[in-house]
Amino acid sequence: MKKILILLFIIYSFVSAETELAEPKPSMENPRKFVFPITKWDRDEIHHILGAANNVIKFYGVDNTEVVIVAYSQGIKALLKHRDSKIRKRIEALMTYDVEFIACHNTMDTLKIKENQLMDNVEVVTAGIVELIERQLRGYIYIRP
Repeated sequence: MKKILILLFIIYSFVSAETELAEPKPSMENPRKFVFPITKWDRDEIHHILGAANNVIKFYGVDNTEVVIVAYSQGIKALLKHRDSKIRKRIEALMTYDVEFIACHNTMDTLKIKENQLMDNVEVVTAGIVELIERQLRGYIYIRP
């Protein structure tokens, strides 16, 4: 019986633990800034990345976050208008929370993708990799779920 009580106490301790927020606490003046890459055309991985971005926004609050998703290499296919309706709907939903979606122009040239094939409101930059670097230098946290 004593072992069961100890086990229940340990389980309760883990379940009830709260994440301690670092200073400065996230706010509109000090948002948590994240950048996620999409590099492969793998539906499960793309859904995982979109879900992770959504979870970050839900945890910190839409006004306390800046989230950017950069697609390059085969991952750019996630941003095509007519590729996958479930992914498109999730991206459009995240865009309503001001999540920035960025496509790599170098990849577009390589894969012969025209800008009009991308979803509306997708920004195009010269190089996705450089965008990731520059965002990190501006204080964005690189997240690779």
